[in-house]
Amino acid sequence: MLIVGLGNPDKKYDNTYHNVGFMVIDKLLDILGEKLKEDGCHSKYVTFYKGGEKIVIAKPMTYMNLSGEAVVALASRFNIPTQEIVVIYDDIDLPVGDIRVRKNGSAGTHNGMRNIVSLLSSTDFPRVRVGIGKPQPPMQLVDYVLSHIAGENKQKLENTFEKVADILSNFIGHKDLDKLMRDSK
Repeated sequence: MLIVGLGNPDKKYDNTYHNVGFMVIDKLLDILGEKLKEDGCHSKYVTFYKGGEKIVIAKPMTYMNLSGEAVVALASRFNIPTQEIVVIYDDIDLPVGDIRVRKNGSAGTHNGMRNIVSLLSSTDFPRVRVGIGKPQPPMQLVDYVLSHIAGENKQKLENTFEKVADILSNFIGHKDLDKLMRDSK
């Protein structure tokens, strides 16, 4: 199984809306007592076994719009079928802090997901969408997703990161996607 959180690698993107995938990965690693130890496949990642299954958790270092390069490289290196790739990312079409888990589906308007779908030539993989809401006019979308999370949204999202990390930690080793979907509501 491969679990990938999407984001941008530079420090200036820490604590921005577009990096919620990275922040969920950080919380998940804390719960599991793991750290990103390896560099390769355009990513920072860790591998370990749980329930006899190899688990790979990663943050792509390709920048958001090229996330597919990392996902494809990791899946290829570790021989992970597309259906066992879980991608965590921000979604402007969900209210701040909402969570949606889907077994498959389109990339929507998310450029990182578009790149992943394009390079995998498939939409048949689970995804965890974390709501970040939409910018208030006149703020542009790109400025919003790259802005720092603050105030009420920061607390809401911190709680969401904890919840998503918790349900993902339970998902690892069991691979019950229906339960993951139920627990995310």
